[in-house]
Amino acid sequence: MSRTFHQMVAEALADVPTVTPAEAQRRMQQDPNTLVIDVRDAADVAATGTVPGAINVSYGTLTYAADNEVPQDWRDPRLQDRSRPIITTCILGPLGALGGKLLKDMGFANVSVLEGGVQAWKEAGFPTQPVKAG
Repeated sequence: MSRTFHQMVAEALADVPTVTPAEAQRRMQQDPNTLVIDVRDAADVAATGTVPGAINVSYGTLTYAADNEVPQDWRDPRLQDRSRPIITTCILGPLGALGGKLLKDMGFANVSVLEGGVQAWKEAGFPTQPVKAG
């Protein structure tokens, strides 16, 4: 049976907790080790900016960058600690949810999704910044 994008997002959101922009900011301030990952393609992130301090690892790249069994030069060293607090995001939330579910399925123990994505972050009055090279 095939599944749609919206069905996969609903499954991801049922499995991975969400955090509000205010909660995400609080977590980032309380634990500087918290990693925010914007899973959009680089051009999309460049067009809108992202959460300050976030890194950009596109969803497609995330599938191997977070895998400890691929060749070393394919991995992202920031994604080697499976207990590191991670918040995934995109512009509105759905792709961030899929990214969070992917990480959870890969064994990451402390993953959340930014509810409403970067758009909700902006609407909450928080600033954005250009992306850090991923």
